[in-house]
Amino acid sequence: MSTLEITRDGPVATIWMNRPEVHNAFDEALIADLAAACRQLDADDSVRAVVLAGRGKSFSAGADLAWMKRAASYTVEENLADAGALAAMLRTLADMKKPTVARVQGAALGGGTGLTAACDIAIASSTAVFATSEVKFGITPSAISPYVLRAIGPRQALRYFQSAERFDAARARELGLVHEVVAPDALDAKVAEVVASLLQCGPKAQGAAKELIRAVAHQPIGDAVVADTVQRIAHLRATPEAKEGVAAFLEKRAPNW
Repeated sequence: MSTLEITRDGPVATIWMNRPEVHNAFDEALIADLAAACRQLDADDSVRAVVLAGRGKSFSAGADLAWMKRAASYTVEENLADAGALAAMLRTLADMKKPTVARVQGAALGGGTGLTAACDIAIASSTAVFATSEVKFGITPSAISPYVLRAIGPRQALRYFQSAERFDAARARELGLVHEVVAPDALDAKVAEVVASLLQCGPKAQGAAKELIRAVAHQPIGDAVVADTVQRIAHLRATPEAKEGVAAFLEKRAPNW
């Protein structure tokens, strides 16, 4: 993976986008490498949590200019394939069974905002800057829209998808795009703190919690939703992980995960 560096610290894997000379901007190679890395780490049972980060001054400044220039000459079929690869990568990241944490510093523009939103948890440096800037180039933030809309809602998206305004980390937290904003020198400590909390919890339960959110979000609270939640908890209670979690709590010890 020429565009990435993957590091391990015990059960925690960090995917470093490693194109600092272009502020980790997207091109075909970075998109393909990110998708492959997410699949690889999701299939590795020794990995409990995944951090997505960027080397250098920026998290990701969005589309690489050379890639955009190439895409401008694509046929409709080539554009469909190109856009499909980006959409598939974002979905692969968003659908990972294990918790994902975005470590965001500097520019997180366009696709960088999309990556932030596609992760389960986002921790930003106070220096981070965000934008859905696609309309400045005569296009729309289509591929990232499901994840950004999930984070900030349609009302705020109506403003930022059309204005392409840049907004800082404090505003990103107000909008719901990021969970925490810290000083630059505290970013790694805050990410480590959040990851430590994640590691205390049952891995299969965390995957089930992500599925639960997808199933229940924006659904009316009716018989079908209530019945579904009953089925989910009943099946989980019967799993070895749940039995170990309850036993560890009652015996006042750490669970075996």
